[in-house]
Amino acid sequence: MPEIDDPFGAARRDSGVLRCPFQGEEIPMLLRHDEVRRAAKDWQSFSSDAPFRVPIPSEEELRSVRQLPIEVDPPDHGDYRRLVEPFFLRARQPEFVARVEAIVADLLDGALAGAAVEVVEGFALPLQSRALAVLLDVPAAEAETWIGWGVHVFHGADGLAKARQLEAYLSDRFDRAEASPGDDFFSLLVKARYRGRALSRAEMLGFANLAFAGGRDTIIHSVACAIGHFAAVPADLEWLRADPERIVHAAEELFRVFMPLSHIGRVCPAGAEVHGVPVAAGGRVSLGWASANLDERVFDEPLSIRLDRRPNPHVAFGFGPHLCLGAAHSRTVMKALLGALVERVARIELVRKRDRIERTAAYERRLGYDELLVRMTPVAGSRG
Repeated sequence: MPEIDDPFGAARRDSGVLRCPFQGEEIPMLLRHDEVRRAAKDWQSFSSDAPFRVPIPSEEELRSVRQLPIEVDPPDHGDYRRLVEPFFLRARQPEFVARVEAIVADLLDGALAGAAVEVVEGFALPLQSRALAVLLDVPAAEAETWIGWGVHVFHGADGLAKARQLEAYLSDRFDRAEASPGDDFFSLLVKARYRGRALSRAEMLGFANLAFAGGRDTIIHSVACAIGHFAAVPADLEWLRADPERIVHAAEELFRVFMPLSHIGRVCPAGAEVHGVPVAAGGRVSLGWASANLDERVFDEPLSIRLDRRPNPHVAFGFGPHLCLGAAHSRTVMKALLGALVERVARIELVRKRDRIERTAAYERRLGYDELLVRMTPVAGSRG
């Protein structure tokens, strides 16, 4: 079995908190499952009403708008969320599921026809982009533009240029929707009414920015890690093939272990003390999702990947009022992927990999792949 990376284990067991320097600010990260969930629900003490400061590192230089609804607190959060939540929950509908399954099937056709496939940019990126086009109800050709942006919207040496490119793209799509509204995501926001008024352009951009930035790396990472896992542990793919109904629980375990987002920020309006670490009024703490998902107080053998794990109270999609709007979409993509692998892929062999490492002053965490080259062998008799 591959080793699960847990750079937070010693601090979680010892003190429950890790002091993390970011951008000149020391941010204590909550590490234990119960404390992370409790703080996620306590928005009065741990507020999300902090434009640009919910992500860590913060994004003041990378965008000009507050991301919605993630960077507001209740009751505003709930009113904003209700504008778009039914649109995102379409990911559960059979027609939507079938369209995502068709995207996966098409990508597998190419992967099985070639000698090898690079998973991150050659498979996971187009899968995420094309599935997002379905979710946002825009023409499929739009996805090809997004694929051209690469894996990361904000990160890397050209992050600022990419951020400006994204904002210009979104502004253009809202201009088009205002001129000729339809049934797509951009038109939904153009036609939406928040407490009896139209949304401002900044509010529209805030929703769209989150949809593109927040739901991009996460799905790409999850898809690549799932394929990498089956290359490393072929027996797990065979175990799923023996009973495809196991896929639902397997998907949740993969989300738990391969948590794409290490942590997320909250601001303490009145200050706080976290395990003896003082936080000044207006200072930040972070909720350590990745650590909470490996908490030995909650998960038996947390560093083992057990695809039949039940119960599985992971926090890969957050917790409390800010539970991820894209959770249904992510689950649909993952289950479609696992179903197709079970049906059509006999074996996944690792050819080459380059781990992606999240490096900070306080910890280093292996976080998927910058490159993953695999060879897929089709199941005998399958159309692959």
